[in-house]
Amino acid sequence: MTAPAPRLTADRERCIGAGMCAMTAPEVFDQDPEEGLVLLLHDEPPTAHQAAARMAVGVCPSGAITLHEAEGTADGAS
Repeated sequence: MTAPAPRLTADRERCIGAGMCAMTAPEVFDQDPEEGLVLLLHDEPPTAHQAAARMAVGVCPSGAITLHEAEGTADGAS
C-alpha cells in the first residue's frame, strides 16, 4: 500500500512574487504572467518532485506555500 502524497496549498494573497518556488520546483510551481504570483501546478506532487516541493516551502520568503502532510500535520514556512 502506498502512503498518500502530501498536499500543497498556496496563498496568492500572501505571495510577494519572489519566484523562489518556481525556481526551486518548476515542475510543481509557476508564476502568473500578469501578476507574478504563485501558480500551483500540482497540489499533490508526484514522488519524484516532493523533495523540491518541500524545499520550495522552506525558501518562500512570504510563507505563502504550505505543505499538508498525509497524516494531517502542516509544515509551512513562517
